[in-house]
Amino acid sequence: MKILVTGGAGYIGSVTVAELIERGQEVVVLDSLEEGHREAITRGARLVVGALADGANTEKVLREYGIEVVVHFAAYSLVGESMENPAKYFINNVVNGLKLLEAMRGAGTGKIIFSSSAATYGSPTRVPITEDHPTVPINPYGESKLFFEKILHRYHAAYGIDCISLRYFNASGATHELGEDHDPETHLIPLVLRVALGQSPSVKIFGTDYETKDGTCVRDYVHVSDLAAAHVLALSCHGEHAYNLGDGHGFSVRQVIDAARKVTRKEIKAEEAPRRAGDPAVLIAGAEKIRRELGWEPKRITLEEIIGSAWEWMEKHPKGYK
Repeated sequence: MKILVTGGAGYIGSVTVAELIERGQEVVVLDSLEEGHREAITRGARLVVGALADGANTEKVLREYGIEVVVHFAAYSLVGESMENPAKYFINNVVNGLKLLEAMRGAGTGKIIFSSSAATYGSPTRVPITEDHPTVPINPYGESKLFFEKILHRYHAAYGIDCISLRYFNASGATHELGEDHDPETHLIPLVLRVALGQSPSVKIFGTDYETKDGTCVRDYVHVSDLAAAHVLALSCHGEHAYNLGDGHGFSVRQVIDAARKVTRKEIKAEEAPRRAGDPAVLIAGAEKIRRELGWEPKRITLEEIIGSAWEWMEKHPKGYK
């Protein structure tokens, strides 16, 4: 297939591009490089530097390369920032997403695989969270993802565009070549490992009074390679679908820090801090639907495996892609 990957120079996008190239697909990456890294793009993929805000350019790219499927990663994704500046998230994640869909309509591209989020569910009323759980986001980031899913529903009904929404839980880990390099970094595992590398004095635990076993937030961590594999499987989908991507097991912040100490054999200082706005206490995926319908099965499921892969990459790339 001829596939356009928006945001393909970012963390999950770059790993997915590598997976698609390995499977023999023709891949064009559209990325502004605002947050992505040119060095993260696998050889064999073509890079077009551009922003989704320029809908005419996006349509030109779709036409020029005969794109059949769009895999859409390009979005802002910081929960805390979205609480402080929701306009940034609605303009980029929703308005610019609409420009992408209109470009697809103009070029006759009939399928999109959307990088959605467990943040669409908000604070769960039951765990594990299945796809039929009520969607009541508690932060603008989650709202922006849910808005776009609703737009996809209407575009499928009216224009026949196939749309597959993949709701990620916590993406984590690294491959041998590709890893996490954000500025600022907000994800727990790389923040913990920066302390192990001696780049930070301590890691903050945001909230120790949640109704969980040890008082800290619980999350479902899924390896980035397993996420990439799900996108490959989604290429075969037709119609409209939403799938959760998670392992179904939750680990607390304290458990992650303890596992990192074992993997790195380093002393990692932790500092307790107040809760962050917009953080649910527990997010654990019910991902039986994608297992049943597409045969997806995560392969790296232990904290030690996930953290170990991230640690290997960070030791080799202590300054990220720089």
